[in-house]
Amino acid sequence: MLTIRNATLADGREVDVRIDTSAGRIAGVGSTLTHSGDSIDASGKLLLPGMIDAHVHFREPGFSHKETWETGSRSAAAGGVTTVVDQPNTDPPTVDGESFDRKVDFAAASYVDYGINGGVTADWDPEELFDRPTLALGEVFLADSTGEMGIEEELFREAVAAATDEYRVVTVHAEDADLFSEKATDRAGDDYDAWSAYRTAEAETAAVKRAVEIGAEEDARVHIAHTSTPEGVDAAKAGDATCEVTPHHLFLSRSDYDELGTFGRMNPPLRSEERREAVFERVADGTVDMVATDHAPHTREEKDASVWDAPSGVPGVETALPLLLEEARKENLSYERVRDLTAANPADVFGLTRKGNVEQGLMADLVLVDPDDSREIRGEDLHSKCDWTPFEGMRGVFPELTVVRGNVVYRSESADFEGVDIDGEFGDAVGRNVRE
Repeated sequence: MLTIRNATLADGREVDVRIDTSAGRIAGVGSTLTHSGDSIDASGKLLLPGMIDAHVHFREPGFSHKETWETGSRSAAAGGVTTVVDQPNTDPPTVDGESFDRKVDFAAASYVDYGINGGVTADWDPEELFDRPTLALGEVFLADSTGEMGIEEELFREAVAAATDEYRVVTVHAEDADLFSEKATDRAGDDYDAWSAYRTAEAETAAVKRAVEIGAEEDARVHIAHTSTPEGVDAAKAGDATCEVTPHHLFLSRSDYDELGTFGRMNPPLRSEERREAVFERVADGTVDMVATDHAPHTREEKDASVWDAPSGVPGVETALPLLLEEARKENLSYERVRDLTAANPADVFGLTRKGNVEQGLMADLVLVDPDDSREIRGEDLHSKCDWTPFEGMRGVFPELTVVRGNVVYRSESADFEGVDIDGEFGDAVGRNVRE
């Protein structure tokens, strides 16, 4: 047994949390628990359920020079993420049984729990995919992005119908390439804002509307990935779909291109400051279901190119929860809202019934933080293989301790807890497929 004593939960209650480490579950939550075994004094600390990051690209197989399951999951653990959902645009793409099994072999190195999504291409094999423990279908690309997995509407409809038959959520990358601005491609390679001008806000809104229309016709559960505009969020909610927002669309805008250059190129792209503020409002007021990172690392050398040649994507799995906790520290978000955005809601949307809250009987996926310990974000301090961040110089509140199913997988170098015995910052790689 391990007891975390005197911890403050997101709702303000001060409690003891007893963990059955052999079962990996929370054995009790209350103010009068008896202590047995090891214990941690968490006085003045905030205890949250571990973040469920519903959208990461850990790059294996095929692109291990960008990220591996080991480095990506360590970065996740150091950022308070206890479950990740990996997307299918690897090499080979995860579109059949063999490619799924191959990715599972790589995921054995994970320090955190994981889901693996199945993808859709012209030669995908839904029967084999759904015979495997896939978490969801997607992200299904309605326009090309990294991996060139964009598909036409007819195949999208077939995929949605197949996923519905198998009770899978369909995660959609919603951009309509017919509404991209070809005029923008005449702009110079060092005109970084051209990327946002090219992949227009209207392209996102139109694709979201069409995706939810097809979803409704097929009685599917549609989840819109990385919504970057208030119009996209509103279209998703009007169509009874769930949606996620990334930290980069929440905290960065087109006004940051002068500093970021191509390190700020991603799909969908950064939007205007006005739209960013409107998206933040929807995150704060409960309209948006979750924050997910779209963690998509590339090397510095790859990103240091023309705006038309650089790959799209930025890392973010280690900084998402810290950035949100900084907003809570500044009282721009409540801690309960942070809990819901990062844990309770993703667990509900993707059917992870044993995760997402600090409650008796649930998995002991926990994050302990000092809510007042704000520090600058530096790429050199992070654990992703790509060694850079678009949030350089911003502030975050980082975890002191991360626990996955009762196993301490991360302890910050500055934290000194009795009852925690691991060698260095990281414990063992204990990640499991959440569908098994």
